[in-house]
Amino acid sequence: MTTLDTNDPAADPEVQTSVFAASPNEHKAHTVQQVFKIGFLAVTLLLLIPAAAILGVLVFKGAPGLTWEFLTTKPTDNGAAGGISTALVGTVWMTGVALAFSLPLGVAAAIYLSEYARDNWLTRTINVAIVNLAGVPSIVHALFGIGAFVYFLEFGKSVLAAGCTLAVMTLPVVIVSTRESMQAVPQAFRDACWNMGATRWQTIWKVVLPNSGSGILTGLILVVCRAVGETAPIMFTGAVFFRQFYASGLFDKSMALSYHLFSVSMHVKDVPEHVPYTVALTLILVVLSMNAVAIYFRMKLRGKKKW
Repeated sequence: MTTLDTNDPAADPEVQTSVFAASPNEHKAHTVQQVFKIGFLAVTLLLLIPAAAILGVLVFKGAPGLTWEFLTTKPTDNGAAGGISTALVGTVWMTGVALAFSLPLGVAAAIYLSEYARDNWLTRTINVAIVNLAGVPSIVHALFGIGAFVYFLEFGKSVLAAGCTLAVMTLPVVIVSTRESMQAVPQAFRDACWNMGATRWQTIWKVVLPNSGSGILTGLILVVCRAVGETAPIMFTGAVFFRQFYASGLFDKSMALSYHLFSVSMHVKDVPEHVPYTVALTLILVVLSMNAVAIYFRMKLRGKKKW
């Protein structure tokens, strides 16, 4: 029978505790880590405070005017009275046209840059140009839309011209988000498909794109956020100050929520105090509603990833 040697220093509990105790350097590293953690948390909260304050003011001042009648009736008296139905429908029209052009073209460009293009000076130049294009001010896109779509292609000032201008403005966002999502798919997936005799396009269509769906939807969310809230590109290419009729087609002009908000806030006289806040709140709710749908499908696609 083995007995515990009380004279052995290693058997002393105090000695064992001191052996596994944190050193001064470890205590210092832990303290520094906690300081940075608290600092990053504080910065995050500081970023949330302005957004929460803005949303709180809009809800407090705009929610009383947000009624079904306000959403479904047409504006009157240059927008000072009535509802916002024509502006709401026009916003959906323009955003839909922008998505119809930017998503297919952006995904196609991302497929080429990620799966087909070689890594050379031309490809790198194109990538830099795409990133720089995303930072171009919206007023520059508006001037491009006037020259390219209103006059050169003879679309006139219309929903189609405004939507195409928004598509050009948001195209870099779709390309970058889709390309990065495709490049995140493990190369082993492609190698396995090629070893089974699949072509490059079959691999892209059956493996790469399905596993990149969440990234594509992320680009969709960013496109919606920017397209719905832009004013300058549509103000010069298709949006009108006041109109009591819905757009009858792609070549017709239309009101838009962002331009309507600018108008009732700056130019229209005798506007009730709550109207600009209600229009702004409606604009935010439209963006959140569209994003909620995209986020729902993105979460479902992320759950189907194989890695």
